[in-house]
Amino acid sequence: MERLVGLVIVIALHAAALWGLWQHRLLPTPREAMTLFVNFIAPPLPERKEEATPPPKPKPKSRPIEKPEPRQMIAETPVVAPTDYIAPPPPPQPAPAPVTEVPPRPLPVGPVALSSELSVACPVRTPPLYPLNSRRLGEEGSVVLHVELDEQGNISAARISASSGSARLDEAALAAVKTWRCTPATHNGQPVRATALQPFKFVLRGN
Repeated sequence: MERLVGLVIVIALHAAALWGLWQHRLLPTPREAMTLFVNFIAPPLPERKEEATPPPKPKPKSRPIEKPEPRQMIAETPVVAPTDYIAPPPPPQPAPAPVTEVPPRPLPVGPVALSSELSVACPVRTPPLYPLNSRRLGEEGSVVLHVELDEQGNISAARISASSGSARLDEAALAAVKTWRCTPATHNGQPVRATALQPFKFVLRGN
């Protein structure tokens, strides 16, 4: 029942709205309401002008290929007059002589013997001390030492070659020569070992 009443109210409202619009001429009358139909007519297409086809170009005439005439290669020799002077070819240069390398001389196996006394080759040398007991006993004499040098000029060995007759004098000479610093001997520019003799003379002098 309630749904029916609501439906009636809705219909009444729609009827009142339509009546109001008709009174104010907002809705057209059945006579005034006409359907307009518009037909679209396409304009005629423009006539296409046929383009004139250009006449074909004439093909160029092919020229005949000319074959080159064969040529002969001739080596011409210059003509030399009898009066012309021709220089003779230079004489062949002699081949250079082969360079012969001189092998280095071998170093001596043993030490080199110096021709002079050892003191000549020793810039630093200290004289031997006269033993006190030998001075008291009046011992004198000459001793000769056989000395060996190494490659650096140092005294490597020393021994008595000729004794003075006194052991104290001989030992004093040996102790002194071992402190010497000498210039090393050379052979072909290279330092080598060497030997030399060095004499010492012990002499007492008055006070």
